Amino acid sequence: MAKQIEGVYERLLECAKQEFLENGYKDASLRTIAVNAGTSTNSIYVRFRDKEGLFEALVEPAVTGVLQLFSEIQETFHRFEPEVQKERVNEYSFREMDHFLDYVYENLDEFRLLLDASHGTKFQNFVDELTQIEVEYTYKYMEVAGYKVAGDMEVTQDFLHIVTTAYFEGVFEVVRHRMSRETAGKYVCMLEKYHAAGFDTFFGQEDS
Repeated sequence: MAKQIEGVYERLLECAKQEFLENGYKDASLRTIAVNAGTSTNSIYVRFRDKEGLFEALVEPAVTGVLQLFSEIQETFHRFEPEVQKERVNEYSFREMDHFLDYVYENLDEFRLLLDASHGTKFQNFVDELTQIEVEYTYKYMEVAGYKVAGDMEVTQDFLHIVTTAYFEGVFEVVRHRMSRETAGKYVCMLEKYHAAGFDTFFGQEDS
């Protein structure tokens, strides 16, 4: 087996990142990536299998990390006593979303790729994975905290999925708009308050 030349792997990743950011996954050129990295397209096939394998090498760690982080945030809150959950839900949510945003900004290029360059890959619906986690734990919180639908409104799982998707798309707009970390924090805090008020519009606590 031929020995791989040191540094080629890293140069390919860096050049691939720029090509995907500029042109998106579908229009990205492996030939351009290889030329910019000072190697051949065969080097890409040897190291990454194909174009999707190359894209995966760039974004998979960020996806795995953010899903793990978000699941841990949700599970930690779920382990609180019911009264603590009811008292601290907004405080906890606002604080942990700030930590979530820290992670996003520490991996900013990877999230730019996921949001704007992943169409045509298995990562194009990664926001939906976050949404599913949020919806699952929203139901758990509603049960623990004794929430019911307010009035005669029909709040279905589909409805929760829609509003949660809209929430996450709003969060990630700070990345799309190239906001600084400080500005992003302010906007996401505003979005959190808006989302929390909407939740209170549709749900009320049962009389204890």
